[in-house]
Amino acid sequence: MALYLTRFSYTPETWARLMKKPEDRREAARKYIESVGGKLQGFWYAFGEYDGYTLWEAPDNVSMAAVALAIGAGGALSKIETTPLITVDETLDALGRAKAVAYRPPGT
Repeated sequence: MALYLTRFSYTPETWARLMKKPEDRREAARKYIESVGGKLQGFWYAFGEYDGYTLWEAPDNVSMAAVALAIGAGGALSKIETTPLITVDETLDALGRAKAVAYRPPGT
């Protein structure tokens, strides 16, 4: 399965609801990804540009996109961004294959 890193920020209204009724959102996140055959690897809150981060495993890009779209459409987030992650071994494989790509810079 592929790994995905999601960065998200809550709306001010979502923070206000969580302050009124604190809730551990890990269980909700776990259910979302399990509904497409994936697994939640981690869930963290943070200071900075984003309010939180999740690390997911999903069977494929379409499954992860479905989860991200459903969460984003829910209205509780002001922003959401998901990045597919590749392993070191996959990167080494890509580096080896890159030699066969006949890239030509623009204008040359």
